[in-house]
Amino acid sequence: MSTRTKVVIGGVAVGLLLMPLIGFWLSLLVVLGVPAAAYLMLDPSQRRRLRRVSRREIGR
Repeated sequence: MSTRTKVVIGGVAVGLLLMPLIGFWLSLLVVLGVPAAAYLMLDPSQRRRLRRVSRREIGR
């Protein structure tokens, strides 16, 4: 199982656990907002490196 698959499964699990506690829209905001905020906190050079690695994995 790839790392990306594990992250997706973890995100779905967190979303399902949060949904009864804080509601659907707020849990969706948390599940989508946390990775987006983490990406935006990276330096431009780190973002380029991350995109380059992602593309290289896709083109295997």
